[in-house]
Amino acid sequence: MKNEFLLFHKPFISEDEVNEIVDTVRSGWLSMGPKTIRFEQEFNSYIGSKHSVAVSSWTGGGHLTLEAFGIKPGDEVIVPTMTFPATAEIVCYFGAKPVIIDVDYDTLNLTAEGIEKAITPKTRALIPVHYGGQPCDIDEILEIARRYNLKVLEDAAHSLPAYYKGKKIGSISDVTCFSFYATKTLSTGEGGMICTNDDEIAERCKIMRLHGINRDAWKRYSESGSWYYEVVAPGYKYNFTDLQASLGLPQLKKVDEMWEWRRRIAARYTEAFKDFELFELHGIKSDRESSWHLFPIRLNLDMLTINRAQFIEEVKKYYVGLGVHFMPVHQHKFYNETFNLSDKDYPVASSVFPRLVSLPIYPGMSDKLVDRVINVIVDVLNKFKR
Repeated sequence: MKNEFLLFHKPFISEDEVNEIVDTVRSGWLSMGPKTIRFEQEFNSYIGSKHSVAVSSWTGGGHLTLEAFGIKPGDEVIVPTMTFPATAEIVCYFGAKPVIIDVDYDTLNLTAEGIEKAITPKTRALIPVHYGGQPCDIDEILEIARRYNLKVLEDAAHSLPAYYKGKKIGSISDVTCFSFYATKTLSTGEGGMICTNDDEIAERCKIMRLHGINRDAWKRYSESGSWYYEVVAPGYKYNFTDLQASLGLPQLKKVDEMWEWRRRIAARYTEAFKDFELFELHGIKSDRESSWHLFPIRLNLDMLTINRAQFIEEVKKYYVGLGVHFMPVHQHKFYNETFNLSDKDYPVASSVFPRLVSLPIYPGMSDKLVDRVINVIVDVLNKFKR
């Protein structure tokens, strides 16, 4: 009998989410409402930040954050090249310039040295990305930010939950933005969260996420609400919904359970592959804990007769899906041409990207499925060993 195709990712959905969605549909309150507010409060309690503001996506949250930072045309914001393009995209919304820099070889995260070299009189903010779920060198990055009077937005799209020197990601910097996209460690289909300890930033993001209205506009059709509202700034349409919160509330209750499952899978992969010569494992630092959103490997192509694309297709023949995270931002047509970027200025990202592959890692994968991935990877690579 043919194996069922093992998807690269599958959300961990139970009857709890189904029941919560049904309850929301029956309540008649589908857009932003009381469940969204409850989700914000419970997320806030879990992370340990002073404020949590639910939004329609990480991109929306990042955009609102930079607006609250006061980013203007001509400003510069430093971002890594190893990230999804949204990290740089939000900078462009303001007519500002994303200063795209190379990353550390072991972790594919920004380095303090790389950041400091890229700072100019126009630099206003930094967006360190916690690649794959492993936190950046936050202490060193915050020290630089303080020294140069720069704002820090942590891109924690991969990092729920993750810890840096015992502190939970989301409770440390000026602002941290999470993603709840379908493939993330907590999924509401689409969605995101802005976490901050800054009262003014939180208030500005709340106003700007819903058209710049200066009060809790979501209440205006409730018994306690009023029809009257006033726009105080030209805001956006980045609000979260109670339908999304219906997925988020049960997911949040089991987010640690899902994390433990990912950690077990990562440990099994690491043990199985630690002495395997045909690829390198991703570097993990001892003073932090990854969310294990991704389990990346780097093929040793000089020892193989196939390239990465061929490897992925060969593995697919055994009904196992793989991913690639990410094509460096500097190689995308818009950024490459607009900012005149070249691979020679990104030696780490340019050398690692052609070798980079992400293995399936998500709650719900049985030991049998994990072993299947391990065996397929080893068999295919050995088959094409030089």
